[in-house]
Amino acid sequence: LLPLCLLYFKRKFTDRTMKGQALLFISILLLGSVMGQVSYTIPEEITKGSFIGNIAQDLGLETKRLTSGKARIYSRDSDDYIELNRERGVLLVKERIDREVLCRQTTPCALHFQIILENPMEFYSVTVQITDINDNKPTFEEGEIKFKISESAFIGTTFVLERAADLDVGINAVQSYELKPTDNFALKLHNNADGNNNVEMVLQQPLDREKQEQISLVLTAVDGGEPHMSGTMLIVITVLDANDNAPVFTQPTYKATVHENSPKGTLVDIVSASDADHGSNGKITYSITNTLDNVRKVFEVNEENGDVNLIGNIDFEDSRNYQIHLLASDKGGLTDSCKLIVDVQDVNDNKPEIDIMSKSTVISEDAKLNTVVTMINIEDKDSGENGNVKCFISENVPFTLKTSTNNFYSLVTDSDLDREISSQYNITVTCSDEGVPSLSSSVTLTLQISDVNDNAPVFERSSYEAYIVENNTPGLSIFTVKARDDDWNQNARVSYILEDSSVNGVPVSSYVSVSADSGVIHAVRSFDYEQIKDFHFRVKAQDGGSPPLSSNVIVKVLIQDQNDNPPQVLYPVQTGGSLVAEMVPRSVDVGYLVTKVVAVDVDSGQNAWLSYKLQKATDRALFEVGLQNGEIRTIRQVTDKDAVKQRLTVIVEDNGQPSRSATVIVNVAVADTFPEVLSEFTDFTQDKEYNDNLTFYLVLALAVVSFLFITCLVVIISVKIYRWRQSRVMYHSNLPVIPYYPPRYSDTLGTGTLQHVYNYEVCRTTDSRKSDCKFGGAGSQNVLIMDPSPTGTMQRIQSEKSILDKPDSPLEVRPSPITYFVKTENHATEINCFLHF
Repeated sequence: LLPLCLLYFKRKFTDRTMKGQALLFISILLLGSVMGQVSYTIPEEITKGSFIGNIAQDLGLETKRLTSGKARIYSRDSDDYIELNRERGVLLVKERIDREVLCRQTTPCALHFQIILENPMEFYSVTVQITDINDNKPTFEEGEIKFKISESAFIGTTFVLERAADLDVGINAVQSYELKPTDNFALKLHNNADGNNNVEMVLQQPLDREKQEQISLVLTAVDGGEPHMSGTMLIVITVLDANDNAPVFTQPTYKATVHENSPKGTLVDIVSASDADHGSNGKITYSITNTLDNVRKVFEVNEENGDVNLIGNIDFEDSRNYQIHLLASDKGGLTDSCKLIVDVQDVNDNKPEIDIMSKSTVISEDAKLNTVVTMINIEDKDSGENGNVKCFISENVPFTLKTSTNNFYSLVTDSDLDREISSQYNITVTCSDEGVPSLSSSVTLTLQISDVNDNAPVFERSSYEAYIVENNTPGLSIFTVKARDDDWNQNARVSYILEDSSVNGVPVSSYVSVSADSGVIHAVRSFDYEQIKDFHFRVKAQDGGSPPLSSNVIVKVLIQDQNDNPPQVLYPVQTGGSLVAEMVPRSVDVGYLVTKVVAVDVDSGQNAWLSYKLQKATDRALFEVGLQNGEIRTIRQVTDKDAVKQRLTVIVEDNGQPSRSATVIVNVAVADTFPEVLSEFTDFTQDKEYNDNLTFYLVLALAVVSFLFITCLVVIISVKIYRWRQSRVMYHSNLPVIPYYPPRYSDTLGTGTLQHVYNYEVCRTTDSRKSDCKFGGAGSQNVLIMDPSPTGTMQRIQSEKSILDKPDSPLEVRPSPITYFVKTENHATEINCFLHF
């Protein structure tokens, strides 16, 4: 289709500019799209920004894929000429393309590059073929060439002429030559196997120096482009005297082989020619006639002996063979030509070149298998086995190299990644050719593994036990839990949370708290071992990932006992207003069990170990107390001399540090009959009550006197102030005088002043010596014990204080049915009052 279109437009358009535009229009043709490869054809020298092809449509991609995949052109040498418009999905000409500069005489001339896409990584091969236009005319290296030809030259003698050079190729290259005038010489062309023509000038008519000593000819080279372009060279022929024989080479074509990188001066081959003439006409001179290439810069021929030597660097990658055109000339101007074909043998002198087309520096540890990490292009300029390259990577890495197309490799994952095992990989890619010796090159890729929150925090222990002594200070640090997370950064940041639960129906948060950052467990309250001995709760460790992962652990807190409770006496029972006496007959034996002191301690352990000791006794030689059991026994026989009233003070002490104790008073009556006990304890009670009542009335009298003194002082001051104010008012005004009364005082039944009015209730029992007095008031309660003596004195004591240890307290004697109780309620502050019975 393309040649037909070109032929059509060749006939249709004559103007060169119109032809170029038409050629651009029809040349943008999709040649094929096989295995991800797209080809386009464009003419050279088209303007910058010209449209090449819709690459998105031809590859079956959407334009948004080009934008999201950050599509770009990857090429070693083509990125300066072609550009990709991602938004439109088209390829455009970036810079002016000169086919002669880009490819010289190589045909076809093409630009090869790849379209690289990311996320995921993909690439497509694209070929843009550059077609030639007739923009260069044929030229000769020299504008003038001179020959010296003997007049005796034979008809049919040939003279080799310089070929014209045309940078264009194909039909636009040199197609024909013309020689004018043609009186003596005709032009002869020889087609070579390489497609080039050897230009020879053939003598058709004998020369006559006497008629024409110098002949001028014009050689014109014409190309096949439209329009035709041409170049000329002037040929100046000097006619000499007769030289009958021309030099003749031993063979028309010579072949030689040379290794690339051979040193300068290396002998390539020897050419030889012979001349049948003698003397100066038989002396041959050798020369190289190449003009289109760099042969003269690489090779030279010895003018005298025909040795062809190297004078430049020879590189197989630049040129794989050379054709040297040699000329043998004698002094008479006769010549002969031959061709020397030099094949360059490749030497393994190029290392494989590793080019990173696209790579990722970071990959997530949860990446799937066969995820592309890096795309690599390998090139070895050598050929054959020297250019065969194999690549491999370092061992013990979870990656592998896969060959996608020739000389293209992809580094992909071939096993699961785990950042906690290895957070970074240094992957060395080594590429070696098969030459001898083998050459290799390598590149190291550093790949970071990004963290994924795939590890939950792990506590150092499966469970914890913490101990704290009771009566602790709130806020005290109890214990520290610690969890470790193998993840990194935010995913490894552990926070500690107290899980909701209850202890005996109370939220655990009212017992302990947990520091979110450090895991330190603090006591929120002061613990009492007697109320709670241990409790447990759960602490959750949660990381900062998304979503967060967590684990929990059970923490058991054990309360350690502290000796904070004194022993409590259960027996003998101590009542608020009576005492109990144990009666011991005088006829008892030694070791008689009088009674047993029973006490308990709510503490535990050694803090609850109790010991009993006799602190005070009326007669220490009569009784003893068991150290461990608290039993009170007699240690000797009771005699008549022993007092009836025996008072024992027993101290109960625990084993804590420091120890705590309690005391109990045991009253023992040593008598055989009850009347003896009653008479003894009755006198005792009356004497004691008399002393107590006397003290009470003395205190009461002192209070009354103080109250009256203060009242009189206030009344006197009030009267003085009243009279002074009255005199001032009478002096300044005629208003009547209003009496003044001090605040917070009121008249009570006309007998005096009190701040408050109190009501008293008096209740009598059958015993006129005992009374029960009650009155209302704010605050705590006090106890008044009434003395049964006729004086009626009242004594005040605090109700919270035990009266068991008072030697003068009222007494209850067993088994006598007579029991005395006194009970009184009083105001919290001292009140001065008179009681009348």
